[in-house]
Amino acid sequence: MMHRRAFITLVGGAAAPSLLSPLAAHAQQSDRMRRVGALLNLAAEDPEGQARLAAFLQGLQEAGWAVGRNLRIDLRWGAGDMERIRKQAAELVALGPDVILASTNQVMVALQQATRVLPIVFAAVTDPVAGGFVVSLARPGRNATGFTSADYGMSAKWLELLKDVAPSITRAAILYDASNPGGLPQFAAVQSMAGTLGVELTPVGLLGTAEIAHAIGAFAQVPNGGLIVTRTAEAIVHREVIIASAARHRLPAVYPLRFFAGDGGLLSYGPDIVDQHRRAAAYVARILKGEKPADLPVQAPTKYELVINLKTAKALGLELPPTLLARADEVIE
Repeated sequence: MMHRRAFITLVGGAAAPSLLSPLAAHAQQSDRMRRVGALLNLAAEDPEGQARLAAFLQGLQEAGWAVGRNLRIDLRWGAGDMERIRKQAAELVALGPDVILASTNQVMVALQQATRVLPIVFAAVTDPVAGGFVVSLARPGRNATGFTSADYGMSAKWLELLKDVAPSITRAAILYDASNPGGLPQFAAVQSMAGTLGVELTPVGLLGTAEIAHAIGAFAQVPNGGLIVTRTAEAIVHREVIIASAARHRLPAVYPLRFFAGDGGLLSYGPDIVDQHRRAAAYVARILKGEKPADLPVQAPTKYELVINLKTAKALGLELPPTLLARADEVIE
């Protein structure tokens, strides 16, 4: 079930039922009413998913679109399950919305299988060109455009940060999803720095919860190890077990997005994904006014955030350099 209170606060109590049940808004429709689909890969009860949706709705409001007045939203949650995401994508396409918000690569893959015609705006997508979602970043050329999550080169920064917080590290497990188009390039970027920093990398595939916990535990049997988590939907879905396993085995760990640190991870460095969903709303609004996705350039992140969880650092017995703390966008105490 969705948390209705968040939407009451954002768009008003009268609009909340239309978010939960598209049919509830049917009687309110007029010639001015437009229809937007939204498919997020997370579960409805995931706070990160709620934050992304709230940012998207806020962006729509800022662009002059109000749910229940001139807009209705058909909302679906994928809960990290690819089979479910494909089903939800097919359902949304069958409803014939004017435009669809797609959050992450998983959702884009499913939507592309369902339609090559309906306009799509994506957020938090890694390498949309390699994924086949667009022809180029400057001229997408197809039915989709949006916001890419980061360039691969910045992934090397994760290993640098790991050495900054734990200089004695000589080994690092790197969790990545080989099935994701961005998985191997992120791994390669980290590997490019490994020799220079004197760190041996151990690749760990992101599979199920039990496999992840076992792999981290096995890696931690040898001392002087650390952990790097790449930016992928699987890591987000399994973040609780990853963070808990790192804490249990006292592994310093670097994560790709802010909410990992907020959930107890040691340190995160990555783009502001929640803000990308707010910015995606501006593209949705432009498409609703007649512009085509093919003509709207894919946009890169405008800001990378460094977040440090000082409580976790103390639990691991780490004394962080003052220079690193001074660089942080947020320090969680």
